[in-house]
Parts: sequence; structure tokens; C-alpha cells
Amino acid sequence: MKESSRPSELEQKELKSVLLQIDGTTVPIRFADNETAMALQKRLPLTMQMKELNGNEKYHYFPFSLPTNPKNIGTVQAGDLMLYGSDCLVLFYESFQTDIKYTRIGWVEPNRLPELLSADTVRVQMSTEQ
Repeated sequence: MKESSRPSELEQKELKSVLLQIDGTTVPIRFADNETAMALQKRLPLTMQMKELNGNEKYHYFPFSLPTNPKNIGTVQAGDLMLYGSDCLVLFYESFQTDIKYTRIGWVEPNRLPELLSADTVRVQMSTEQ
């Protein structure tokens, strides 16, 4: 059997950079190496309105479920991109202690997040880099 050196369609998609655009400003996402992150990437591009919660995070409920593997992470770091339950995307812009279980999706560079996420509701797009 001859092996192909050409990447499969899925591998090609995995090689592309994924971007998070928050009200017009773009930041790259580093996805975790797990089933949840891969399932979310397969649904890109996505556009959503993320709402404020607790002065440290933005969240959005998807109309679909993703695979989960929740863990008690202890400390949430600014820039963490997590899944709460099976359908709630959460982007944290402050670090804090928690006993809530999340499934990790990935990370974004946290430096500008407080500024970018200062409004109560923000428009967020996730897409592969063009």
C-alpha cells in the first residue's frame, strides 16, 4: 500500500492558524490538543455575541453541544478559553481561583483582553486564518 505524503483535509485544517476577532481586533488562538478543541475547530467560522459575567469572563451558549472532559483546574488564567458544561464557551480576561470544572479549549494572549472585553456584550468571530 502506497502512503501519501499529502496531508488529509483534516490535517490541513489543523495546520491553519485560528483567529479570534473581538470587535475588530484579531488575536490568535492556541488550541488544546483534545477532542473538544478539535470539534470546535470543525465548526468554524463562528460569530457570536459574548456576554459579561462576574467581571472576569465573557460567555456564549452555543446551539450545539461539544464533547467534554471537565476538570477542576484550580486557577483560571487570563486568556483561558474553556467550555462550561457541553455548550457554553467562556473566555477569561482575569485570573482567579475556582472550584468549577471546565473543559479546556485553548488560550489567547491575555495582554489586551481587559481592554477588548470591557463592554457588557462583545461581538466575537472565530475563523481560520486566510
